[in-house]
Amino acid sequence: MPYYRSVGQVPHKRHVQFRKPDGGLYREELMGTEGFSSDSALLYHTHAPTDLAGVDTWEIPGRETAPNHPLKPRLVQTRKLDEGGDAVTGRRLLASNQDVRVGYVAADRPSPLYRNAIGDEMYFVQSGTARVETTFGLLDVGPRDFVIMPTSATHRWVPTGDEPLQLLIAESTGGIHPPKRYLSARGQFLEHSPYCERDLRTPTEPYVVEGENVDVYVRHRAGGTRYTYAHHPFDVVGRDGHLYPYAFNMDDFEPVIGRIHQPPNTFQAFEAPGFVICSFVPHKAEYHPDAVIVPYNHANVDSDELMFYVDAAAGARGAHAIGEGAITWHPAGFVHGPHTGELEQAVEAYNSGLVGIKPLRAVMIDTFRPLELGEAALATEDPYYLTTWRNA
Repeated sequence: MPYYRSVGQVPHKRHVQFRKPDGGLYREELMGTEGFSSDSALLYHTHAPTDLAGVDTWEIPGRETAPNHPLKPRLVQTRKLDEGGDAVTGRRLLASNQDVRVGYVAADRPSPLYRNAIGDEMYFVQSGTARVETTFGLLDVGPRDFVIMPTSATHRWVPTGDEPLQLLIAESTGGIHPPKRYLSARGQFLEHSPYCERDLRTPTEPYVVEGENVDVYVRHRAGGTRYTYAHHPFDVVGRDGHLYPYAFNMDDFEPVIGRIHQPPNTFQAFEAPGFVICSFVPHKAEYHPDAVIVPYNHANVDSDELMFYVDAAAGARGAHAIGEGAITWHPAGFVHGPHTGELEQAVEAYNSGLVGIKPLRAVMIDTFRPLELGEAALATEDPYYLTTWRNA
């Protein structure tokens, strides 16, 4: 993260004696990334974070994938996956490659304690509310929040509302960060960035829980493991550093507009090894006299494009079953753009002065290596999507 945070009790120097009220020593834990050469956090535990009481295998279901062959565009209806479960063991795999796994869950119960030892995770809250409990403190999140969870941060999701917590999840194999072009050499958001430090929400105080023989589910490169710790890992009385979870609401993203259609990278919110995440939000329509307010035909020759629709698509695209929670999947090598009737309808509406604001609200994940289909995508694919490109 681009700025330093200190929360709770920390000693005046790093790596020195830090004593409890009873005279005993707190246990210091350094979480460091990139071989201790990048962002890190220091956490001070009441008990030793290494005190394991047991280790067992966690069998993670639905890890198999299939190649997108024959190569074609796909439409996935995630609302068909709203069968409940929790945000960790209930997530369903939509797509994956060597860099990212994309999943979805409509959680209706608290998750177990969990950490991903492979890379950062991005959670996007489609609907519902939750309290995210972490070793760094608490985050309250709701609709249209992005939540960035650092690698190996122990946490759990607790739904707090009456409706299921719908989450789109991207599991990275590395860090997920704001794009470098938005930051100064020292890590401050620059003036042209579409969001800044003021838009980020972080835990503001420690969250301490007592407990013994507590299970933590760990995702790692070989699969899943369940650790049983002698003491609850939420025993951190203070921490500091540049590494911590945070939330950012997509409605705080400030879009770039122009006289003609802007390319998707103007909506980029995050970058990670092998993929980027974009935040499309409502914005003023282009204002050139002959503007075309829908995307031009284009071929992502080096990336697969997953577009998750937060709101139902408007106009002709909405008539093609691209509703709330739908995902369009346009693979590298497939030319795509306006669907059947969309170009003419958009131009007619623009010429008639009927379009002032483009209402699109979506999350896009673009990968730079081909994605394979997960079991959830195969189970919820709309077989008629290909026909929406005929006579376009």
